[in-house]
Amino acid sequence: MMKSALGRGAVLAPEQIATRKRYIAATLVTCIVVTLVAATIHVVELGSNRMEEMRSKASYDLKDMHSKIRAAGEDITRSRLEIKSAATAVKYTPAEVEAMLTAEQWHELDSLVEVPEGVFLMGSDRARDDAQNRPQHKITVKAFMMDKYPVTNVQYARFVAAGHRPPLHWKNGRIPLGTEMHPVTMVSWYDAMSYAKWAGKRLPTEAEWEKAARGTDGRRWPWGDKMDPTRLNTYYSVGSTTPVTAYPAGASPYGAFDMAGNVSQWTADDFKPYPGTEAPAEVFMAKIPQANSTVDRAMKVVDLVVTDKPYKSLRGGSWKGDPFSTSTYHRNFSWPHYASDFFGFRCVKDVDDVGK
Repeated sequence: MMKSALGRGAVLAPEQIATRKRYIAATLVTCIVVTLVAATIHVVELGSNRMEEMRSKASYDLKDMHSKIRAAGEDITRSRLEIKSAATAVKYTPAEVEAMLTAEQWHELDSLVEVPEGVFLMGSDRARDDAQNRPQHKITVKAFMMDKYPVTNVQYARFVAAGHRPPLHWKNGRIPLGTEMHPVTMVSWYDAMSYAKWAGKRLPTEAEWEKAARGTDGRRWPWGDKMDPTRLNTYYSVGSTTPVTAYPAGASPYGAFDMAGNVSQWTADDFKPYPGTEAPAEVFMAKIPQANSTVDRAMKVVDLVVTDKPYKSLRGGSWKGDPFSTSTYHRNFSWPHYASDFFGFRCVKDVDDVGK
């Protein structure tokens, strides 16, 4: 029986060899293309999942985002426009302020929580976190007492009644209707420092703030390692600040409220790099916009110019920020004279000063 031309041991003609090579090459190309397509689909799915994760943290329709987000610098512009009216505002009297709340409410708002002395994990080693948050390192802090809540509008009104300028968005020097228990906003770092001194307290250091927020087990959020949008006000879920008592399930291990979301909180510290950080030095260099020529000024074109002045650190994220900016170790920053509708603060006291 004659062997098949394609059988084992058969000698192939040159045309058959060329044909087989073309088939093999085509098969390889097809495999490569399929692999690339599959990899592309996988990357797209990862991106889609990431976006879905972000969308799941929001409780408003993202199609409405344009109506919720303000332009960069809008709050600063508002501050400048309102400075004159704030300077001539009719201020509260001490008696008017005290009458806004019951004695029990005042006692609760003025309460402090104790953070004991000891070592804790500060910062993060997570590769996807912002470089300024790395590396994680151990810090020891002395015992201190921290405000249980961010300073509220009604508490700040006592400061205003004592002679300080009211926040710039208080029309006629009065708290916006219905926000007495909301954290005070539109206050600069200098305002916060002045209030703390007036109250016999001080602003927390970054280390104190972070330990009060996360405890000693290195958790990502005050309640644990899993983001839970029901425990905080962030990512435009409400669209404004909320009463400081609104999220008891989001309290820190030591019982401090609103250590994630609602308002970003001023700390005492300059925004400086951690020891051993790989963050670019430029991140920590405070910059100002500057037009370098008459043409630039006419066209409103500016360059960001490095200064020798420091930014100040803010912590906690806010009602405007994304959920990941509310992690206990995330660091934000701003010029100390800037004020915004998502900047607030809280105060601390050394344990030895309690009762003074």
